[in-house]
Amino acid sequence: MPLIERVGYRRCLLWLLPAGVGVGALEIVVNVEADRVEHAMGRRMMNRAHGFWSLGFFGAGLVGAASAWLGVSPQMQLSASVLLVGLATLLLLGRFAPSQPRPQPAGAAMAPRFARPTRAIVWLVCLTFSAMVMEGASIDWSSIYMRDVFGAAPFVAGLAVATGALAKACARFVADHFVERHSHQAVARAMLLMLGLGVLVVFAALHPAASLFGFALMGAGTSAIFPLAMSAAAQRHDRPATINVAALSQLSFVAFLLAPPLLGVVAEHWGIRYAFGLGLPLVMVSWLAVSSLDPDA
Repeated sequence: MPLIERVGYRRCLLWLLPAGVGVGALEIVVNVEADRVEHAMGRRMMNRAHGFWSLGFFGAGLVGAASAWLGVSPQMQLSASVLLVGLATLLLLGRFAPSQPRPQPAGAAMAPRFARPTRAIVWLVCLTFSAMVMEGASIDWSSIYMRDVFGAAPFVAGLAVATGALAKACARFVADHFVERHSHQAVARAMLLMLGLGVLVVFAALHPAASLFGFALMGAGTSAIFPLAMSAAAQRHDRPATINVAALSQLSFVAFLLAPPLLGVVAEHWGIRYAFGLGLPLVMVSWLAVSSLDPDA
């Protein structure tokens, strides 16, 4: 019997709600801090900062695959994760001191309670939408895709998550170098082409190995788009960086959280291949929004 059926939907939702709120708040904090460090250093490092986020998913994918292979219960995995993350937080962030904030625009108002998205931020959300949706789909649905389409064993199915996360991490650790040499728009278009190719490979794959290659392309393709949008939001001159980052994070994470269940509806009616194939028109929408990366747009 699945874990959620044993403990009940309401209890699971009760415990997952504060976890989701914590993740959303943490996302804003770390992106603002990364932008402050970038500003102080005078060099780009936003993608590398997000690379460690992807390494976390890579580790989670390996742990999940190994746990499924060894028959470790989800309760044991979650309990061990809480202890490990709590200890790591105390050791690594116990004496953390934030960097100095960016200078605020002249005449900037006090930060509002709700970070209202401007038209420019909405366009940045359109840019990130395909990356956020397909990242969420890869994390939540890739192992199910491998199981349902190819009958893959639990360990191989878990490798789909780890493969995409590792490709994303590797791409993010080198992306800043390309962003410094080329325009933001050029890098974003290259990422979107890679993402579209990965979606197409996963949609049409006839062998598990081809699917893993497609998930790797998807991971690399989604790698730089969200960090680029975060930097563009922070560098805008209309409002303080914290407000624009918060506004972008709020809307983008709505897509990140709502997309997997919506894709589940598509998978239920037309098959899980079409749930991933839905990413192709989303990539086209993001392509049209690439110009939003210009902070003065």
